[in-house]
Amino acid sequence: MEQKKTPGINSTIVNQLNSSSPETVIKALKQLKETGNTSYIPTLIEVLHTASDKEIRNQIVRLLSDLKQTDAVPFLIEAIENKKYVNELRFLTSACWENGLDYSNHLSLFIDLVIEQELETAIEAYTVITNMSGKISQEIADKESRKLKEAMLESDEQKKALMHDLLDFLPAFERGISPQSY
Repeated sequence: MEQKKTPGINSTIVNQLNSSSPETVIKALKQLKETGNTSYIPTLIEVLHTASDKEIRNQIVRLLSDLKQTDAVPFLIEAIENKKYVNELRFLTSACWENGLDYSNHLSLFIDLVIEQELETAIEAYTVITNMSGKISQEIADKESRKLKEAMLESDEQKKALMHDLLDFLPAFERGISPQSY
């Protein structure tokens, strides 16, 4: 009998995910949805990056949006930070607020996305931030507030409105907020 441990990556599933047959890829995605193994997230993100099939891309985004395992957070953050995935940034950021995992340790990254990215991605990052819970230090709140105020000087009106809302949000986050209380 095998020892029980975290399941590794099955090379057959990886090969199916990298298949040129959309049906094979979709079958592998359905299998992954049932197993819930976060070790496949880097492979899924790479397939999202390379796939041209819309259904495959939609299924991967849905799978990332349905994640509930906290060990998925570092994989998503790493992909968001990777310039290679700039074309997938909006989908990856959207998955972060949709899956409801805790990204509060990455507040600065999401504020940077609000400031630096186009409006659609900025809105997704704004949503991740306003769904955060917990408490941040006054030092972090002050630092991020300064960053937002400086960026507002050069932003368009739509992004400026998002940043203004975040300036109102940060003091609440500093005091400590419960999920969905803002």
